[in-house]
Amino acid sequence: MPHMSQFRKSHPRQSILLLAILILLTTIASNRCAAARAKSQNKPLNVVFLLVDDLGWTDFGCFGSDLYQTPNIDRLASRGLRFTNGYAACTVCSPTRAAAMTGMYPGRLHVTDFITGGNYPKAKLRIPDWTQRLEHRHVSLAEAFQQAKYRTIHIGKWHLMPRGTPEMNDYLPQRHGFDVNIGGNQWGAPGSYFFPYASRRREIGVLPPGGKKGDYLTDRLTDEALKQLEANQEKPFLLYFPYYNVHTPLQGKPELVAKYQARVRPTMKHQHAVYASMVQSVDQSVGRIVKKLESLKIADRTLIVLTGDNGGLDRGGKPTDNAPLRAGKGSAYEGGVRVPLIVHWPGVTPVGQVSHQPVITCDLYPTFLEASGVVGNTAHNARVDGVSLVPLLKNPQHRLERDALYWHYPHYHGGGATPHSAVRAGDWKLIEFFEDNRVELYNLKSDIGETRDLAREQPERAQQLRAQLLRWRRDVGAQLPTPNPNYDPQRAKSKPKRP
Repeated sequence: MPHMSQFRKSHPRQSILLLAILILLTTIASNRCAAARAKSQNKPLNVVFLLVDDLGWTDFGCFGSDLYQTPNIDRLASRGLRFTNGYAACTVCSPTRAAAMTGMYPGRLHVTDFITGGNYPKAKLRIPDWTQRLEHRHVSLAEAFQQAKYRTIHIGKWHLMPRGTPEMNDYLPQRHGFDVNIGGNQWGAPGSYFFPYASRRREIGVLPPGGKKGDYLTDRLTDEALKQLEANQEKPFLLYFPYYNVHTPLQGKPELVAKYQARVRPTMKHQHAVYASMVQSVDQSVGRIVKKLESLKIADRTLIVLTGDNGGLDRGGKPTDNAPLRAGKGSAYEGGVRVPLIVHWPGVTPVGQVSHQPVITCDLYPTFLEASGVVGNTAHNARVDGVSLVPLLKNPQHRLERDALYWHYPHYHGGGATPHSAVRAGDWKLIEFFEDNRVELYNLKSDIGETRDLAREQPERAQQLRAQLLRWRRDVGAQLPTPNPNYDPQRAKSKPKRP
């Protein structure tokens, strides 16, 4: 066969024509690729919001665990942006979930404790008459996306509705804008993580038929999530997947429990094999979701956010250990509210970057709206307390325009916490305790474990932050506890007996 150079020499006109045809075909192919890319980029952004229950700040490998193995989550963090100062909106679950659904502080919503909360009738203070539901006067995240023609999917824990009342079903996820609700009802934990996921007192929300003995709840819910992704791959969707893991009851898949029992060493910070297995079950779920998005070829236009609803349950290092943070779930200290936060937005978030800026659950609502182009409700948006993180996601060096983050918990908690408010401004954090009106002041940059109270050493700073906290409470209309006429110091921590 003659070489191309010989063909050009003997057939100059034909070679020019052939070259022109090749150039034309190459151009057409290139244009088609460009058009395909443009078409993909012009499709609406999907949102996958993963919320882990009772997640400790160091419970992922990429956040420092020496026992729990989370390769899928670590990979997600390496491909996106990891926040070291991510905060839950409250020290317990329901208020944070309400904040995620509205973008508002729990203090503004008056949803300030887990539903139905703890009752301590002989405590020093009487808790306020707080709201035990997500009220319909707010435009939920799902409603905002539903109005924008998104398919809205809820899978997992809801816990934003009253228990045992005739109006209870009026506050299910499907009454707040979700087209699909699988597994969500009034309970904050399953009766069991194993099929049929129930106990004598409680069961999770309705699951589609199916299941057998030995099935694990997190795997089953993930199966349902994958089915929803498959069914809605051609539509824009919001998938809100609030896991029941790693909340009690502490139950893990036997093969994972055995694996960690063999791995635990006395020198490790994390020691609980069952809890470790529950963390890895979340990791397996995250891996399956990412893999499904990739196989459906929609991963490049899907924003994934993974975080927790409050700090890890840390009772003397069991079941988890939040060190170097102080205390855990329910507490006013960092262990009660600081949580992992990972954001992966293909083509937007820099790969493998870390942000040290303080951000909070309330920020996710406006972030999801701006990232997706969903307008939402103007009146509701004007009351949102969070700020969009989109500029920060594009440039981790960007500085958010706000002066502080706030928390308000006018309740008693079984872990020992008493009614309090807190503010973080820059590196400084002030906590105000309502029982005795004392304040504590910490510099988180130099003392992340909150071991040295600086309130007496820096009275002016403490006074300034306390005044700032007071103004915020007034601005949002936060409810306060009041003196309890039935106060009994000997029985203050006693709960009433269940009937």
